[in-house]
Amino acid sequence: MRTLVIQIIMVITILSFFSCKKQKSEAREIVLLPRPVLMEQRSGVFKLDSSTVIHVTDNPRVNETAKLFAEMIEIPAGYKLAIDNNINSSKGIILDLTGDVQDRDGAYSLEINRRKVHISASSPEGIFYGIQTVRQLFPPEFESSRETDIEAWEVPCVYIEDYPRFSWRGMHLDVSRHFFPVEFVKRYIDLIAMHKMNIFHWHLVDDQGWRIEIKKYPKLTGIGAWRVDREDQPWNAREPQKPGETATYGGYYTQDDIRDIVKYAQDRYITVVPEIEMPAHVTSALAAYPEYSCTGGPFTVPPGGLWPIKDIYCAGKDETFEFLEDILTEVMDLFPSEYIHIGGDEADKTEWERCPDCQARIKQEGLKDEAELQSYFIKRIENFLSSNDRKLIGWDEILEGGLAPGAAVMSWRGMSGGIEAAHSGHYVVMSPGTHCYFDHYQADPSTEPKAIGGYTTLKKVYSFDPVPDALSEDEQKYIMGAQANLWTEYISDGDHAEYMVLPRMTALAEVLWLPEEKLDWKDFSRRVHAFFKRFDIMGLNYSRGSYSVNMEAVYDQEQGTVEVSMEAEFPEAGIHYTLDGSEPGFNSEIYIEPLALESTTTIKAAVFAEDSSAGKISEKTVYIHKATGRDVNYAVPYSDKYKAFDELTLVNGIKGSLNFADGQWQGFEGNDLDITIDLGEITEVSSASVSFLSSVGSWVFLPEFVLFQVSEDGVTFTDFGKVENDLKPREQDREIKEFAFDGEARQARYLRVWGKSIIECPEWHAGAGDKVWIFSDEVIIR
Repeated sequence: MRTLVIQIIMVITILSFFSCKKQKSEAREIVLLPRPVLMEQRSGVFKLDSSTVIHVTDNPRVNETAKLFAEMIEIPAGYKLAIDNNINSSKGIILDLTGDVQDRDGAYSLEINRRKVHISASSPEGIFYGIQTVRQLFPPEFESSRETDIEAWEVPCVYIEDYPRFSWRGMHLDVSRHFFPVEFVKRYIDLIAMHKMNIFHWHLVDDQGWRIEIKKYPKLTGIGAWRVDREDQPWNAREPQKPGETATYGGYYTQDDIRDIVKYAQDRYITVVPEIEMPAHVTSALAAYPEYSCTGGPFTVPPGGLWPIKDIYCAGKDETFEFLEDILTEVMDLFPSEYIHIGGDEADKTEWERCPDCQARIKQEGLKDEAELQSYFIKRIENFLSSNDRKLIGWDEILEGGLAPGAAVMSWRGMSGGIEAAHSGHYVVMSPGTHCYFDHYQADPSTEPKAIGGYTTLKKVYSFDPVPDALSEDEQKYIMGAQANLWTEYISDGDHAEYMVLPRMTALAEVLWLPEEKLDWKDFSRRVHAFFKRFDIMGLNYSRGSYSVNMEAVYDQEQGTVEVSMEAEFPEAGIHYTLDGSEPGFNSEIYIEPLALESTTTIKAAVFAEDSSAGKISEKTVYIHKATGRDVNYAVPYSDKYKAFDELTLVNGIKGSLNFADGQWQGFEGNDLDITIDLGEITEVSSASVSFLSSVGSWVFLPEFVLFQVSEDGVTFTDFGKVENDLKPREQDREIKEFAFDGEARQARYLRVWGKSIIECPEWHAGAGDKVWIFSDEVIIR
């Protein structure tokens, strides 16, 4: 009876989460993202029709913003509203540039009654943000790309006071690893604008491609923008360009393209911050102009991963700085942004150590070492930018050797670089990989498009606070805000890019807009669920990964069972599951409490919206077999970094996912897997298997082979079976491979499993000569 009551309550909760019910939909619940700082809903609606006029303060930027709004309305409504400067009108849409609103960048107030929509702001930017709010108050069909059949466009009567928490609310796009056309860049900017974000960080230069036309140095795009096409091969296993091969893969933006994009962004109150990498990540430039390296080359543009980054600009030649200043002069002419991003990350200084020019520079400038030479390099560039009334920003490596006086830091290796910079009185943009790298997986990797790795869910993004506790109240003022980064090694087109940023961009936008105390994950999850209809109408490719069911399994040694718990990111989202391998439906069992499993079982689970699955079906198999819970002896120790459940890891009945950091994989660095399992008594063994993970970009390779041996006494072992790896190292990417052997039944108490590692990264790999990892999960014996 108790279970039945709980299930009834769960069904009611699910329905309340996924539907607003009929009477609620008639009232049309207000869904705004980011949520305003203050909102009062009032009775009634404002009705828009073809006679409505937009009245604006006579200001050039506000006039342009009004035209954009009229164009936005014209698409779904089928009519274009008139615009005038009768700001004192008592009806229509009023865009009022006034000093009465609090003096914060982007602040606005919005009052809607039955006669008018009145947006007031002290800056044109605030007017624009008010329009974005009104846009979201219209029904989702307002986002249609063609005229709709809706006759009455209505917005609810409200009063709103709103302003952003941070001045830097950014999104980054890497167009070097893969080139994205102008049309997609504008679509990306539109998404930034809709979310009231204001920075577009454009990563235009990296080893794999130079994407910006520089008139003085035409070979930067003539040569540096193109690489040989190896797109059918794993990113980190691509051979360099061979003699006689033609580089055909790539592209670049002309200066006219860039002016067009910058203007497009400015019209939407977005600042485009260009990134021109230096001193490292510049092989594309050195392929065109090798004389600015330490060695003189020759170089080709890498078609894939490159590590370490040894071929960098020579810091000992004055000609290098003349070259860079020429480039930056043209960049500054194209981009009016206050900040110019110069990269500054991941510079391997090996060539500087043996370069006579660099060593002479160290001696001449009285520098201690190559770290201070990098500081010299950055300071010299910062002085040049400063002399042109610009400011330098770079990744947190620019702290090494001493920070340039006016430089700002973008902290990506966690928060520590940002904390150090703020302690020193430097401005900071927080962008830690833990929360802001949108090239990471956002749900179970086995159900998601390919990503670089990692695991950054929607909820994790929403939990991010850019202001660390380690900063004093006075130091907190140096945190300008934060941004998300979309690196594109594994993202080659716009659809994939959209999927990776949405809806995580939506979460970050709210984090950077609202005061911290007003953030509410439960409320956000309800609103973003409703917001997805707007995404659907816009034709956006977004992730529904937060509907995925996360299943955690833990082996109970005392009971000899595996306990499986389930959770979806969205609170109150009901989970339906099956245990017989069939697909779950709305009438399947509702998950209430952890399941204790005593035998091998395949669980399939999904979150349902009414009678259909809201996300992908999640699946996990628990394995109960002869080795489950048995003692394991390690001839070679596992790494403390990836020990998982220690000696129980390989016999706990649970397999790992494509994420090697999921807690189910055991890692061995530069060593083989060599274990012996004690089955407790002599028993019949007819099959054995073990799985390994490859993630070549993270130095994780499959073993060369796996050898299974058996013994009755633990001393004398005989071969049971050997399984060769049929995938060569260069053919491996990110996958799970099972090494299984079925043979004639043997009597044994002990089973030895030896997985032979390749020990070092191959010469073609970005980490050639480094120790490789092997990752193993469950050993299954039957």
